Amino acid sequence: MGTLDIIFIIVSILLIIISLMQGGKSEGASGAITGGGLNIFVKTKERGSEKVISYITYGLAILFFLLAILVKALG
Repeated sequence: MGTLDIIFIIVSILLIIISLMQGGKSEGASGAITGGGLNIFVKTKERGSEKVISYITYGLAILFFLLAILVKALG
């Protein structure tokens, strides 16, 4: 297992943890089942820690995909 694989695993775990830390933006369980209010393209107004967590999630997601491409290309 190379260094790139270990970094990939760490980024994957961090992405899972930070995604679970995010608050729900739908109407709860009933909204998730019926699809009510669940639209990923809606502009939401995030403040404070929610905004920071969103930026960290975006950064980790981009890093995850870049590392996935690198691992596939080099591995």
